[in-house]
Amino acid sequence: MLDLFDAPALPGLTTRHDLISLTEERMLIDRIDATDLAPCRFQGWTGKRLTTSFGWSYDFEIGRPKDAPPIPDWLRPFRDRAASFAGLDTDALIQALLIRYDPGAGIGWHRDRPIYGHVLGISLGEPAVMRFRKRRADGFDRVSVPLDPRGGYHMTGPARHDWEHSIAPLTRPRWSITFRSLADRS
Repeated sequence: MLDLFDAPALPGLTTRHDLISLTEERMLIDRIDATDLAPCRFQGWTGKRLTTSFGWSYDFEIGRPKDAPPIPDWLRPFRDRAASFAGLDTDALIQALLIRYDPGAGIGWHRDRPIYGHVLGISLGEPAVMRFRKRRADGFDRVSVPLDPRGGYHMTGPARHDWEHSIAPLTRPRWSITFRSLADRS
């Protein structure tokens, strides 16, 4: 999303409309629903959104990453497309997180775990708004960015590390695919 002067709505955030086609969206929704989705678990709390990971997974119960099944062949072309959109090497995207948000599901304020670097998403189904906030002395700076169906986003730099993000609960189903790289350890 750009403002009137073609500046990103938030430094380090890039969005793109129509990253995938309507036909691809329908196929991806069917494939996601056919995977072994399970409620998200976070330190003893069970979320309403359903998830599964490929490549790597983060176990919030034990507080560390763990191996997950390899990224399936049907998902690889979309990882390639997301990497191209972000200007990254495809092999840098080591995790694919599939999420289904049923009515009433959202995701609270958070930053992705520090082990991850770039965060890229593809939004499917119902439109949503990704909300961003950054603490200041007297409250928060806030930015809202629409997530259109079939569009993508890339978070790096300040958008990734300085701002928290969330998605309010929705009234209709939404799906997403999140690809992540490892953080640069140099």
